[in-house]
Amino acid sequence: MTAVLFVCLGNICRSPTAEAVLRTKAAGMDLTVDSCGTGGWHEGEPPYLPAIEAAARRGYDLRALRARQISASDFHRFSHILVMDRSNLRDTLSRMPPGGTRPRLLLDYAPDLGKTDIADPWYSRDFDGALDLIEAACDGFIRTLQSQG
Repeated sequence: MTAVLFVCLGNICRSPTAEAVLRTKAAGMDLTVDSCGTGGWHEGEPPYLPAIEAAARRGYDLRALRARQISASDFHRFSHILVMDRSNLRDTLSRMPPGGTRPRLLLDYAPDLGKTDIADPWYSRDFDGALDLIEAACDGFIRTLQSQG
């Protein structure tokens, strides 16, 4: 089974959005999907309301999700760890135990966009722009999984 973990800073905007997008777009595929943050500031909290609202406008439901921090066991539980930006990648790599799944940027799956980072909408306020990038990258990730059989 393919297990996918999305990682952002606080797990209240980008990574829960990516979790909901992939779950919706990959419905019917044999996937386990989760999300977390590099920090634990929001542990147990729901996603940020503007993220919930932006996702809902496109048919994604984030309301049941709750923030959590990445753990060492995640590197062994998930076959794919996809992070939102280079800062999250550095933080996640610094926590990777020996033999763990190596994280990579989510936007690696949308190379035609010419971007590496999904800006944090907590700061940019561009929730729709983040969603555009997340949807494109999730589409690319699904194509990659399908091509691998």
